[in-house]
Amino acid sequence: MMESHMCWTWMLLCLLLRPSAAQNPAPEGVLNCCEGDVLFLLDSSGSVSSYEYSRMLAFLSELLLPFSLGEDQVRVGLLQVGTQPRLEFGFDTHSTQSGLQEALRNTKPLRGDTNTVGALRIAKERVLRPGAPDGARAGLPRVLVWLTDGVKPGDVIGPMAELQEEGVAVLVVSTGHGNYLVLREVVTPPVENHLYFVDIDDMSIITEDLRDAIIEIIRAERINVRDISSNSATLQWRPVLSGLNGYYEVRFGPVPTGGTGGGGGGTGTSPSTGGGQFQRLTQSADSSTAMLTGLKPDTTYTATLTPEYNDQAFNTLSVTFTTKPEVMSPAVVTISESGDTSVRVSWGPLQPETVTSYYIEYSALPKGKLHATTVSRTQNSTLLRDLQPDTTYLVTVTARHTSGKERAMSVKVCTQEATPALADLQLTTVGSDSVQVDWKVSVGGLRGYWLTWEEQQSSVPGQRSSLYLPPDSLSTRLTHLPPSARVCVSPIYRTVRGEGLCCTAQFHSDALAYGYQS
Repeated sequence: MMESHMCWTWMLLCLLLRPSAAQNPAPEGVLNCCEGDVLFLLDSSGSVSSYEYSRMLAFLSELLLPFSLGEDQVRVGLLQVGTQPRLEFGFDTHSTQSGLQEALRNTKPLRGDTNTVGALRIAKERVLRPGAPDGARAGLPRVLVWLTDGVKPGDVIGPMAELQEEGVAVLVVSTGHGNYLVLREVVTPPVENHLYFVDIDDMSIITEDLRDAIIEIIRAERINVRDISSNSATLQWRPVLSGLNGYYEVRFGPVPTGGTGGGGGGTGTSPSTGGGQFQRLTQSADSSTAMLTGLKPDTTYTATLTPEYNDQAFNTLSVTFTTKPEVMSPAVVTISESGDTSVRVSWGPLQPETVTSYYIEYSALPKGKLHATTVSRTQNSTLLRDLQPDTTYLVTVTARHTSGKERAMSVKVCTQEATPALADLQLTTVGSDSVQVDWKVSVGGLRGYWLTWEEQQSSVPGQRSSLYLPPDSLSTRLTHLPPSARVCVSPIYRTVRGEGLCCTAQFHSDALAYGYQS
């Protein structure tokens, strides 16, 4: 007989929790509405009968069915109360309704004593504390919903108060004759919205009210502005109307410097913007962004968002932002890839919608020849070539705007010193007063070489001889040199003579070749 009764009880439990066409999901407006962590503290001790337990699970199933679950949505945990309280599943366990509903169908009672205080300790240390292994998310609402038959709950006032001090909202559903004064003490105000006494067979009558109370706490009413420029911005919000036939009304306008204004429609003065001129947009229920255009540079705006769906009330959200100052290109000019004969010039911001072309001028200081080049409006850099080594240039970038205006910015840039053109210099004595001069080069594009020689130990100034050689010369012979003659070879660039190498030729009978001497 006992086995027959237990079998009937669990068959009833399965029937109560089995999804069916008769189990109506809550309004679709709940979907995607919220973001927060909700922990259910379920009394499954010995004072709760199997029938009562099954009714509580069926109630939870119906209560939670409409919510969107996941990391950016609502997360649900279930902590059972018994002699040894147990966390049935944590916040990270179920991200789909099918998984959550299956877990509720498979949940079994603990029985034993009503160790609510022990369960609250687990809730505080392991579940509702951000940063804990199974913990809640930092910065998001946290809710504890306690389902109890009211029988011997224990000294819960202190632990519940600690949770509330840490920002956890506490709601209570009692199916028995619990101590009203105690339960009233532990819930988060307002008591009339967060404390429910209901008969176990009538739990469905509080489903909508309790769900609305939870939604009120975890509703993700956030609005922000991104991609702010001097004349536009993007308004972004959480799509609380997804799946509904409503719409969003967006109003935006500059914040007035003083005074307030009355209401209005279309274009006029808006109460939400304090009386300034505003614009109105409507976006579909599935929208989550709106582009605000036609804004003025360096101006503070207020934007409001009002979800509209039948007679359902939604809060109007507002945000204030300031557009960026008007920036005409070029606002910055930079130099990179600097070499001895070339540099790269870059500029910004790139504004192809308002610029027709960029004109780049450059010349060596103080009075070098002026060079110029033009690049397209989609180009934000160019390489200047054939520059002189170790030379300061003035570079000017001019943007030609479609409005007919021109904006220019100049910078000074120095090319690097040239790589030494001569890699080696060698003197070979030939006879008593002649030397063969040979050298190697490491760069191209030279205009020739300049040779000089003089007696190193001479005290008579001006005793120096010189000779020009064409670019294809890499050797020559010098005759009638004085003793201890110092010979130098210097490269000639396009406009200047570079630093050269020098060697000293000493005519001794045992000296045949001499290398570089500094």
